[in-house]
Amino acid sequence: MSDRPIPPESASRHADGQGADSPAGSTNTETAHVSVAQGAAPRRQDAVAQSGTHSAESRSTAGQAGVEPAPRRRFPWNDFWVTVAAFVLAFVVSAIIMVFSDSEINREWNYLFSRPDALRDSWDKISAAYSALFEGAFGSWQAITATTAQAAPLICAGLAIGLGFKAGLFNIGGQGQAIAGATMSAWVGFNFHGLALVPHLLLAILAGFVAGALWGGIAGALKARAGANEVIVTIMLNYIASGILAWLLTTTAFQMPGRSDPIAPIVDWNATFPRVEGTQLHLGFFLALLTAVITWWLLERTALGFHIKAVGTNPHAAATAGMRTNRVVVRTMLISGGLAGLAGVEVALGPISGATPTQLSIGLVGTIGFDAITVALLGRSNPFGIILAGLFWGAMNQGGLRMQALAQTSLDLVSVIQAVIVMFVAAPMLVRTILPFLRTGRKRKHTQDTSIQTTSNSGAVA
Repeated sequence: MSDRPIPPESASRHADGQGADSPAGSTNTETAHVSVAQGAAPRRQDAVAQSGTHSAESRSTAGQAGVEPAPRRRFPWNDFWVTVAAFVLAFVVSAIIMVFSDSEINREWNYLFSRPDALRDSWDKISAAYSALFEGAFGSWQAITATTAQAAPLICAGLAIGLGFKAGLFNIGGQGQAIAGATMSAWVGFNFHGLALVPHLLLAILAGFVAGALWGGIAGALKARAGANEVIVTIMLNYIASGILAWLLTTTAFQMPGRSDPIAPIVDWNATFPRVEGTQLHLGFFLALLTAVITWWLLERTALGFHIKAVGTNPHAAATAGMRTNRVVVRTMLISGGLAGLAGVEVALGPISGATPTQLSIGLVGTIGFDAITVALLGRSNPFGIILAGLFWGAMNQGGLRMQALAQTSLDLVSVIQAVIVMFVAAPMLVRTILPFLRTGRKRKHTQDTSIQTTSNSGAVA
């Protein structure tokens, strides 16, 4: 320990409990966090104001105390390039599978050195398939609008799963919550006749959101009050929702008049999303984008979002800070279920066929709830990342149909590409192992941080 006298400013900070061993501003930061945890907004504002008054003094004495200024938030370029590399590797692996699954090309590889037709035919096979895939997804305005129609429910459902991930909850019940939302929104759509467009559409959307929220809230309440595993509960609720829908379609209230098969009446046009004439671009896609913005605002600009992320990071620490973790779990599942319910609203009220509105049936929702898990993983549970992931997934679904028709490629290959992409994205260390140069940036940053820390510590000791 140095024998030098303590400067007057340092002595005053020692007297206030903010000496060299306790960095300036740390007490204020802790106060701010506690204030958020307890819902005391004025205390947080006072703490922020107080920390602002000492900012200049903290910067002037940072070198003496050995404290580094808070690093600026930078774009995660390393993670971005890892994700891009995962996509590239997935398409390369899928191309290899595509070539070796063709029996004619396999025979040509047997005489590669005498007659190298295999290389040319393999390239033609791969280029034709991927060209058809891109053309089917983005090759025309009609294709782009079809992609948006496919992406809209995936974005809403992905937001539902991603919000659960933020709170440390694995919501597998997006499928059942989407079914509940589609059921109630369709019922409002074909049961309330004579309403104008705006009130009828808003009522149908609200009914779907509330139905999905209640279905997700059941899992949240069982998790918070009874300690039930949300994975098991939500999976069982998926089966229950499917069974209830199958039974409802046999009742008079949900069965189309004059039909004996399980299909509901046609939704009124006033209850469907308005669309651009001659395309599949409808208002539901913009509703999905707005929902993503609202979800981002909820997570980043509200106290509830702070609590959600805190509980997801460490529920025990959050409880110690005074947060009601059980209440946060219930609210998170309510909102998550409502977002998944909006996915069901998208498929129930979206005039995808163009000629007539969609009719409620057992297979209407498809596998949106399960695809949403992949979309949330690809989007890193970030609302804007989920938008891009939803568009990509919708493009793959839409382009796969054209790839099958033009390139005579099995539609199952699209599922293979999607699965391989998810595998690489979910395992970034595997990507870095295959492509070692992606680790260079992280190592360089770690070396720089280590050198800066060493220099600061040396200055503090001196």
